[in-house]
Amino acid sequence: MHGFTKDITDKEIEDLKEKARHCRGDIITMTTVAGSGHPGGSMSSIDIYLTLFANARVSPEGARDPKRDRILVSHGHTSPGLYACLARLGFIDPEDLLSSFRKADSPYEGHIERNVPGVEWTTGNLGQGLSAGCGFALAARLTGLGYKTFVVMSDGEQAKGQVAEARRFARKYDLTDLTVLIDNNHIQISGRTEEIMPVNIKQNYLADGWRTLEVSGHDHRAIHGAIRQALADKEYPYVIIAETVIGKGVSFMEHQREYHGRALTGEESGRALRELGFDNDIAGIARSRSARRVRQYAHDEGRVPAEGRVAKIDAGAPKTYDNDTHPRAVFGSVLAEVAALNPEVPMAVLDCDLAESVKSNEFARVRPGNFFQAGVSEHTTATIAGALSVNGVLSVWADFGVFAIDEVYNQLRLNDINHTHLKICATHLGYNVGPDGKTHHCIDYIGLLRNLFGFKLVIPGDPNQTDHVVRYVLQQPGNYVIGLGRTKLPAVRTASGELLFGARYQFEYGKADLIRPGDDCAILTFGPLLPLAIAAHARLKETGIGARVYNVACPLHIDPQTIHDAAQTKLVVTYEDHNADTGLGSIVARSLARERIDTRLVSMGISQYGASDEAEVLYRNYGMDADSLVETITGNI
Repeated sequence: MHGFTKDITDKEIEDLKEKARHCRGDIITMTTVAGSGHPGGSMSSIDIYLTLFANARVSPEGARDPKRDRILVSHGHTSPGLYACLARLGFIDPEDLLSSFRKADSPYEGHIERNVPGVEWTTGNLGQGLSAGCGFALAARLTGLGYKTFVVMSDGEQAKGQVAEARRFARKYDLTDLTVLIDNNHIQISGRTEEIMPVNIKQNYLADGWRTLEVSGHDHRAIHGAIRQALADKEYPYVIIAETVIGKGVSFMEHQREYHGRALTGEESGRALRELGFDNDIAGIARSRSARRVRQYAHDEGRVPAEGRVAKIDAGAPKTYDNDTHPRAVFGSVLAEVAALNPEVPMAVLDCDLAESVKSNEFARVRPGNFFQAGVSEHTTATIAGALSVNGVLSVWADFGVFAIDEVYNQLRLNDINHTHLKICATHLGYNVGPDGKTHHCIDYIGLLRNLFGFKLVIPGDPNQTDHVVRYVLQQPGNYVIGLGRTKLPAVRTASGELLFGARYQFEYGKADLIRPGDDCAILTFGPLLPLAIAAHARLKETGIGARVYNVACPLHIDPQTIHDAAQTKLVVTYEDHNADTGLGSIVARSLARERIDTRLVSMGISQYGASDEAEVLYRNYGMDADSLVETITGNI
């Protein structure tokens, strides 16, 4: 039974008070032994954590039960408080926690980590927790699991714009099973919140259609009652503003900014533990810490819950295109087809006011109840989409590249850390965007995505390969970006005129496609420049130069054999609609250097922000058209 369906008893209150005392001692101990951490906010949040975890539908034995309530902590720096709460409630080993907090061989990192039982979302970058909560709450509806979602936040992060985006999304889509609790201790790292950046928390939530409650954040009965009231109202999402004191429980720490992010000294910790009624065993715990074997661990999926992946889908049969076609139209068509083929599969397609441009409107026509229009709110959308993807929902977000990658890099990075299964269709890439000009030419996406260890990128070479790629990506776990341009592309054909990416083609991630043979040089390219490279091949052939052409659709993970084969020509030319210093050219150069392959490398690509005009004009003006490619090769043979 849910602990918030009844009044809390006096005995339960006394138990929570005693656990809170022990947790405060644990917070002091682990941060002192580690020599770093955030004890102050952990001590102001601990009563909220204990009330939630002791009464929500979640338990140590059911920490991965699909129907459990989800509790997300946005201010992840209060990890000592959350971990202490989980330890005292039986989720984790208290002794292990105290001796290994913030140590390399420990799961108890400085900011909360999703691999710890009871932790639903890795956080630390403030302002993203409510967005993740929206994703969890929406997933509860789409999957039919019907759990409650709670998000605990700090007061300082309420100044962040992403929080406002998430508030509006939650109200628009009636996420009434979402409850927010704010630790309002009035202190952030640089001073009082009212001085750093004044925010009228209550009025902001009211303005966006939420209901608000105000309680003492150290009164377990008041916290419990407020949560119970919020859950009883099925019409509104609620925020509970909990008035707290930083460093609560230790007199010399209370109201003091310095303890936001500073561990206590040995003398201070001794005083604090005596005041809390505990013996000082910090020296003994420190010896246990020193005796632990330090080892490095891989950032792999084995350290996070292997839950939330979508069941196998019917991806349909590939279709072929004979004429020039917009790859994004193909994306929209396949997405709609998959939606129709899998009516029982929980799906969510998110848009940021560009549905007609990115063609996600095709999906909206088939499954309108699973299409979510977030408006111009890219930051929250990126996080919501990621959170949906770890809760059993096939989550797709389509947007222009400058918004889906450049603008939300931090959100994508946190998704990567959380091992999400997000599918992004990033359109309007490179100079191919054309007349929109430099603000919308996404010319750096490969460089950015290279930094994210768990992301894969596919840039199809024509409409037919796009069809295969979209069907493939929708069936895969993990994070994928499908990169598309703005303009139509011709169907790529073999030298004999057959469709290269026809019905018999099988897409294999990382494998490059040999488009044209040649022994004098090798052109490595992708996307909208592929037809230009094919045209250059024909012109070079007329002059007696054999230019081998590869379609490198997966530039982040090129198969080594392609690099070796291309290098045999002794002249490798990378040709890309991307910053030449951070894209395909740099990836190939690194591979050649790593393998100690002796060959010449010429990188052709973007070297400056472009102007406004049609793509073919920009390619010509900036030395990236087929003629420029021919000239570059003939000058280097």
